[in-house]
This record gives sequence, structure tokens and C-alpha cells, in this order.
Amino acid sequence: MSTNRLAEETSPYLLLHKDNPVHWYPWGPEAFQEAEATGKPILLSIGYTACHWCHVMNGESFSDAETAAQMNEAFINVKVDREERPDIDQIYQAAAQTMGYQGGWPLTIFLNPKAEPFFVGGFFPKDERLGLIPFKRLLTDIAEKYRDQPDAVRTDATNISQAVGAIWTRDLRGPFDPRLLDVLSVHVAQRFDIFYGGVTGAPKFPNAPLVESLWRAYLRTAAPQFPQMIQTTLDNMCLAGIYDHVGGGFHRYAVDERWQVPHFEKMLSDNAQMVDLLTLVGVHNRVPLYRARVDETVAWVLRDMMVGDAFASSLDADVDGEEGAYYLWSAPEIDATLMGTFAQRFKDVYAIQSEGPFNGKNVVARTGSISYPLPDADEALLKRQRELLLAARKQTRKSPLRDDKVLTDSNGMMIAALAFAGSSFGTAAWIAAAQKAFAFITTELAEGDRLYHSWRSGKKGHIGFAEDYAQMARAALALFEATNDRQYLDFAKRWTAVLNTFFWDAAQGGYCQSAVDDEPLIHRVRTVFDQAVQSVNGVMIGVLTKLFLATGEVPYRDQAGNIVGAFAGEVGRSFMAMGSYMNGLETLLTGLQIVVIGPRDSQKTRELATAVLGRSLPNRLLLVVDPSEPLPEGHPAYGKAMENGQPTAYVCQHQNCSAPIANPVTLSQVLQLPPRPPQGNGRPQ
Repeated sequence: MSTNRLAEETSPYLLLHKDNPVHWYPWGPEAFQEAEATGKPILLSIGYTACHWCHVMNGESFSDAETAAQMNEAFINVKVDREERPDIDQIYQAAAQTMGYQGGWPLTIFLNPKAEPFFVGGFFPKDERLGLIPFKRLLTDIAEKYRDQPDAVRTDATNISQAVGAIWTRDLRGPFDPRLLDVLSVHVAQRFDIFYGGVTGAPKFPNAPLVESLWRAYLRTAAPQFPQMIQTTLDNMCLAGIYDHVGGGFHRYAVDERWQVPHFEKMLSDNAQMVDLLTLVGVHNRVPLYRARVDETVAWVLRDMMVGDAFASSLDADVDGEEGAYYLWSAPEIDATLMGTFAQRFKDVYAIQSEGPFNGKNVVARTGSISYPLPDADEALLKRQRELLLAARKQTRKSPLRDDKVLTDSNGMMIAALAFAGSSFGTAAWIAAAQKAFAFITTELAEGDRLYHSWRSGKKGHIGFAEDYAQMARAALALFEATNDRQYLDFAKRWTAVLNTFFWDAAQGGYCQSAVDDEPLIHRVRTVFDQAVQSVNGVMIGVLTKLFLATGEVPYRDQAGNIVGAFAGEVGRSFMAMGSYMNGLETLLTGLQIVVIGPRDSQKTRELATAVLGRSLPNRLLLVVDPSEPLPEGHPAYGKAMENGQPTAYVCQHQNCSAPIANPVTLSQVLQLPPRPPQGNGRPQ
């Protein structure tokens, strides 16, 4: 066959395999019916476009005629893009961990026709190396075991499936003492690297939710150890190789503890989280480095990641099989590109070696002995030199493959980040970009109030997952704050209603990943742990709390509390994977509402709003209300009015509001005071 069944798919990752001699099936009933009819096991391979080792396995094994013949003879072969089907990936990653494999991609897993796993692995080389079994030998061993030991395979599949099911159904409920939030923050900080930041060890991922939890702890407690740890983490990420100093944007992770050597893929979701985090921290003391990285990362997104008005999901790490080829530079290449611009100064600052560590090439990073920042004239020169390198890179090098499918959850994250950064830094163009992307999602990836998870080339993918609704509701609230347009609040309310109707687990509490009307898999995932995208349950605690703050409707607050209770029994054991949960919990405990009452076109109204936006307030909701618009009766600021006919602000917390504040400076000073969690049951009164 010249192409296989993947030729009809839209996923760029699946289309990379359409010309394989492997008889690939996409995930679906046809593959499982064929497995049942032929008595063959299923070989399930899960990966994604920007995955380096996925490409290696494709080039070595899936493109090899002899290996493909062996796969076709003994197995029904199914390919899954984990970005299109995170529900499938979640189940089989959990199975991998149950069987003692750490997971990751590519994931190679063998199933019976009921989709129950009985063997799992990751990357397998064509020939023996790295201490790994050759793929063809593995295929032979698995086929023989499936044929000759059916009882053992059946027992393994049953036991593994039951163990995986227990992960999603076990009771994680429990009480939670809000005073533990500070204790947990200390425990998180103790896991961080005091020298280079981030969670100790390698590889190192940015893990924005955990860094945010430390920042929140500082705002709550004013303990100086927290900002020291955060500055160490963010400074190293912003100056070392995990950041693309030439083109902007953060790579997926660093393979070393110093953040110097990146794995070169770039993900939209990672960069959305970094824009959010750097804005949240950077606005506090107007940190120039963090503002610069926000500017550059947003510039990269708007330059290289646009799909219509929305955003592509990722950029590959490889070019023609060479990881990092697009990003690495030799010293002679630097000299030639920067000729006449004092190239040696650039090489000194960015630690460019004559014989770089990557086949003679270098990662451009400010990891040398020259400190940051240099005098303004030097920094201006370096900026111009980086622009020259970027122009040369785009003109003379083959770009990495871009996965141009639009993912609703990742786009929601970037929309929220752009709205937050745009309003915090007064950059209207970013807010406008967020509004356009939001309109794209609601036009191209929605039918009524229901969302789809992915879109490419005019074709919708799978129906939406819980994370899609949560991230888009969060994005809607960010745009509501940035624009004062109530349509965004209405979107957040409607998508929350869909979550409550189709995704809520009435037995255990919390949201499941898949809707009740989605196609059934062997298990229905319900999790609170952050992964590439934050947990729906962590995100929704914050979303529901802010809906309560905006509307005064108590059921939103109660639902947030229900999520907290549904997973409270797990916090003490798994807090390092529950950053979004802890952040959402703090929002529930200390949610801060600032109501500005005044004509929207008034300069004084805008000055009061700007005073709020200029503060690092992760738990805030800003409402700008025209004097003619009454607030809901359940709202703590109900009945409040302008003082002496002037635009006036009220700071409300725990259903109590401050005295009227008409001076922006006074408002800014009031907002410096850290909000404390209430004592008692932990629920706002």
C-alpha cells in the first residue's frame, strides 16, 4: 500500500506516518473489530509532533519495510496523537506507571481486543543500544507470549486494568485545614534547587503552577525565602538555554539541572504558563528581565504560531532528524552573521565557544561570567545582534515542523495569558489578539455551548474534554477583567454549566476528563494532578470562585468547595503534582474583589482600574461597574455608589467591603496588604 489509513486524518503527527509501510489504524472501533476477528493483539503507539524520540522511532522502525512486515503480520497497529486524544494517553500513561515504567513519549503499549494493556514500554531502537531491547526482538517476544501463554496474558491484562481503574475511582475525599497551605508551601520550597531553581534534579521542567504557589506564599506571608527561590528559578530560566534568546519563547524542558541544555521543542501551553507567571511576578516590582521575556515570548507567538486568529500547538525539536539544528550556532556562523557589529562582544556575553558542545555548535544563552543587565548601550547592541541572528536563521535555515492544529485548552491558556499580560502592562494589542483568538475558538471549535478539542484545516476533531471548558472559562474571565465586556462573563457561566452537566462525578466529586456522552474507554479519567496542561479540577476551583465573586451566586462557591473536598485527602501525599489545586484553593480562601464604580469612559475610573492591574494579585477579580448598572443583591458591594460624585473603588473580601477609595495611589497602597486565609472551616463567609 502506498499510504495507510492515517492518510485521511488531519493530525500532523498522524500524517507523518501515512506513508509508513505499517498498516496503521487511527484509534476507533474498526481497529478493535479487526483485532477481535483476527485474534491479533493491538500495538498502540502514542506520540506527538514535537517529540524527538517519536521521530527517531519512526525513522528507524516504522519506515523500515522489514520491521513493518513483522508488525503487520502479528499485530493490529494503532497510532494516536496524544494532543488530540489526551483521554487515551492518560489511561495508558497510568497503565505504564502501574507496570513500573515512568511513562512519556513515545509510548509503546500492547493491548488485547478489549483495549486492556498487558505490556508497556517507550522508545525501542531498531538495533540494540542504550541498554534497550531491539524493537524487532520485542515484537517477536510479545507475539509469542500472546500466542503461547493466553492465560498469563489474560491475567496480566485483567490485573493491570483493575489497577488502573482504581487510580480514577479511589476515594480521595477528606477535610482540609486552611492553615496547612503555608506548611505545604514550605514543603514545596524544600524540593526546589537553591542554586539554580526549579524542582531539584534533572531533567528540569518550568512547572509554572508550583512556582506560582511559592509566589502566592510570599504574598501571603512576606517570608523572604520565597522570593529568593522564585528569583533564582526565573532568572536562571530567563537567562539560560531553556529560553530561545534569538527568537523568543521557552523550550519544553532542560536536560540538565542548570537549565543550560534544552530539549528544543516549543509548546504553546508551556509558553502560555510562562507568560502568565512572569507577568504575575514581574508586575510586582516591574522586573525588567521578566517584562522583556514576556514581550519577546508574545512576539514569538504572534509571529510564528498564528493559525488564522488562533495559535498552533507546538514546534518540533528536530530538523531533518537533527535535534536543535534550527537553534544551534557555531562561532564562525556568529562571526559571519554579526560582521561589523562587534561580534566578539556577543560571543563573550552569550558564552559562544570556538568548539561548542553540540558537534561544535552552541546554545545561545547568557550563562557566562558577564552579569545581566549590562549598560543600556550594550543591551541595545545585543538586541540588534539578536535581531540579525533571527533574520539569518529564518532566511537560511529550514524551520522545524510546526504542528498547526488548534487545541482549545492550549489556546485558552494563551488567551488568558495575553489578556492578563496586556491588561497588566497596558498593551492593548495583546488584549486584541486574545479577543480575536477567543472569537476563533467560539466560531470554529464550538457548536452552541459545546466545544471541540481540536481543529485543523477547517475540520473539527474530537468533542471537547473538561480541560477545554476549564481553560476557555478561565480565558473568558481574564478577558472580562481586561475589557469589562459582560459577554465574556456569560461565556464562562455557560461553559461551567456544561462542565457541571456532562463532566461532574456525582459519586466521588470533581470533574472527569471526558463527557458522559463521549465514546466510552476502558476507564473514565478523574484527576487533580497537573501535567502539560493544568488539572481541570485545580483550574476550576479558581474559575468557580471568581464566578462567585462576580455574581454573588453561592452555588459557584459551594461547587469550588466540593472540588476541594473531593481531593483533599491526597494533598499531603501528592502536593508536588497539585500546584493548580493549591493555587485554586488559595483563591477560594482569600478571593479578593475590587469593584470600581464609575463611568467607563472616565479617566479617573481608568486610573483606579490601572492601580489594580498594576498589582500582583493572583486571587483578584476586578469589576468596573457603571453607576447605572446595579450589582446583584447577593454581591457584597450591592448598594455601593460613587463617593461625592467621583469614581470610587471598594475592596471586598469574605463578603465584607472596605470604605470607599477615590484615590488611585491610596488604592494601590491598600492592595499591598496580604490577604490572609480565614480561620475555621476555610470557606469564605
